[in-house]
Amino acid sequence: MKSVSRNLSSKINYLLELFPAVLVIGSRQTGKTTLAKMTRPEWKYFDLEKPSDYDLITQDFEFFFSTHSQELIFDEAQISPDLFKVMRGIIDADRDRKNRFLLTGSSSPELLKNASESLAGRIAIVEMGTLKLNEYLGQPLPIFYECFSRPITRDSFMPILSEDVKVTLEEYLEFFLKGGYPEPSFVKDPNFHSIWMDNYIQSYIDRDIRSLFPRLDIIKYRRFISMLADLSGTIVNRSDVGRSLDSTEKSIKEYLAIAGGTFLWRTVSSFERSKAKSIVKMPRGNFRDSGITHYLSNVFTMDQLLKYPKVGNSFEAHICEELIKGVQATIPGKCEYFFYRTRNGAEVDLILSGPFGVLPIEIKYGSNTTIRQLSSLKKFIADNSLPLGLVVNNCDKAHWISDSILVVPARLI
Repeated sequence: MKSVSRNLSSKINYLLELFPAVLVIGSRQTGKTTLAKMTRPEWKYFDLEKPSDYDLITQDFEFFFSTHSQELIFDEAQISPDLFKVMRGIIDADRDRKNRFLLTGSSSPELLKNASESLAGRIAIVEMGTLKLNEYLGQPLPIFYECFSRPITRDSFMPILSEDVKVTLEEYLEFFLKGGYPEPSFVKDPNFHSIWMDNYIQSYIDRDIRSLFPRLDIIKYRRFISMLADLSGTIVNRSDVGRSLDSTEKSIKEYLAIAGGTFLWRTVSSFERSKAKSIVKMPRGNFRDSGITHYLSNVFTMDQLLKYPKVGNSFEAHICEELIKGVQATIPGKCEYFFYRTRNGAEVDLILSGPFGVLPIEIKYGSNTTIRQLSSLKKFIADNSLPLGLVVNNCDKAHWISDSILVVPARLI
């Protein structure tokens, strides 16, 4: 597989200088192993899914760490929950030493619990998604994300106005169609992408889900995952989904937790800090990669994408994920994300909240957005006394559409 420079490299290097250990989490096949090896190529590497490595480490933790006390990469660390407990003592024996362990993990709702409970204050956790557009193109993170390194003001985004779009709309839509899983992204065979996706989904359900949740109704969960393709980028009504699957709302809540805990799906909570009293509190959700959405929806070609009835929702989910991945790679602190909708229909697609402040974002699939389409965004900015909001669409040049709303091309984020 082609080696790709990832946006998270700088953040991981930074965090390793502050903590003894860093854990990189995300779904399978996003490139976590490659990133770990590229970040610390001189460190010893152990794959816990490899029986010989697993036995070497777990049969006698004390002996292993007596000969391997630092500069180690542990891949698929969720395979051994006891590893985190043992590492606590190893780290505490030399508490001031940083930059010792780099771990990766995937497909385990217990992973974060084990890391946070056993290594609280000793480990930094970084979430890794599929490729962003700039990574796919081999380019640096766009200057757009420099705005998030400080409190956001209107002037923060002024450099974006002079940025030229260097990617054609056709190239961008091709990336949107296929998503960002590294392996199928760079294979030229036109059939490989759908074959890879088919095997990926089958492996995810038959291997990971069966292993992690042996009592789960796999047939219903498989149908549930297929149904999510139509719901990506929308509010998820668990009662409606339950009726369609002949399942209880409680089961659907469990399925959503599993899909989220295995990093396939992201649940986006409603923004409840607003002054509005009629907020819709049901969660919204996104597939974390647009290629999964389109594959499950039988959208394989550009012609099918352009005719896809849910293309607007899919694009919203895609841009939400692109923005979240970009901001998470930029700031060392926590970034929260929300959506906003009231019972009278006012809606803002994405709200980012972090050390930089609160930034509401409206997402439009088309290239021309009028101020009349942005009444909800304008009101949200005014009601919450914010300096500005953004519109992300498929235009060719960033421009102000009003004093407080900046339109940014999707190809510049």
